Amino acid sequence: MDEKIVVTKSDYVISAVSKKQYPEEKLPEIVFIGRSNVGKSSLINSLTRRKNLARTSQTPGKTQTINFYKVELKISEENIFYKNFYLVDLPGYGYAKTSKTNRVTWAKFIEEYLLNSREIKFVCQLIDMRHLPMESDLKMLNWLIEKNLPVLIVATKSDKLGKNEQKKNLAAIKKSLGIEELSVLPYSSTKNEGRSNLLDVIADSLLE
Repeated sequence: MDEKIVVTKSDYVISAVSKKQYPEEKLPEIVFIGRSNVGKSSLINSLTRRKNLARTSQTPGKTQTINFYKVELKISEENIFYKNFYLVDLPGYGYAKTSKTNRVTWAKFIEEYLLNSREIKFVCQLIDMRHLPMESDLKMLNWLIEKNLPVLIVATKSDKLGKNEQKKNLAAIKKSLGIEELSVLPYSSTKNEGRSNLLDVIADSLLE
């Protein structure tokens, strides 16, 4: 059976730390944010099926810039649509093996981007499914909601848990976040589980 949504192209475009460095071409943006080492780069590689599109590392805080990746989707519905967008990978918040000065600098350019980009369709906030959200996760979620940015919670590393544990932890995460209507999408980058669901959400947002 043919896939309804296919990633036909994906390329790294640019890294930025200020507004003047953002890509010149304006496209819809799907943003990934999360604690250091939550698996943002792995998820980008899984979503695009490009093994080394985003560099992964065991060291928290490896991503130190806003990284833009241009992706083309082929969406087959009644008609066939080709839609381009940027996947935007932000530096991790929370613990990272870097100086406090660096973390303050990151916070400044992350906030500048999130508050000034007019192209953001929604923000994927990644949370490790094995653990309850930490204080930094809750602060980030509340800040995003306060700034009227649409949020989809993506629970990463789902393959590390059995089905019953997944169900239990998802319920605990939802309760901890305190927002019942908030969607939580389980994702395993190693097994690509949740990939088609996330692509569906992205495609829907691009066709709006």
